[in-house]
Amino acid sequence: MKNRKTTLIVALIVLGLALIGCERERISTINSDPGRFLHKDVVVAGTVTQAIGAFNHGIYQLDDGTGVIWVYSSSHGAPSKGARVGVRGRIMPTITFLGINYATVLQESDRRG
Repeated sequence: MKNRKTTLIVALIVLGLALIGCERERISTINSDPGRFLHKDVVVAGTVTQAIGAFNHGIYQLDDGTGVIWVYSSSHGAPSKGARVGVRGRIMPTITFLGINYATVLQESDRRG
């Protein structure tokens, strides 16, 4: 009985930590301060509005209703325009000039469609 309780407690802790790590960010939040997310794992979800890809590489624009972000995929290619996807990845260095962010890019590590 004690082993069962211990296993249950450990499973709940692991599940809780996994859920904390999977919290989805709004694209507008990332775009408003990309430096805060630089080189950190983030999860976003939305609709593909533009896509270009070939040979398992691709870049596509994702819109979650709050903003848009470019996603670079080096292993999965680009999903079809209009597809709803969830993406996990790292924010790459961006182009900012006079306080205006011009190119925030998320390097994809995992995608759910």
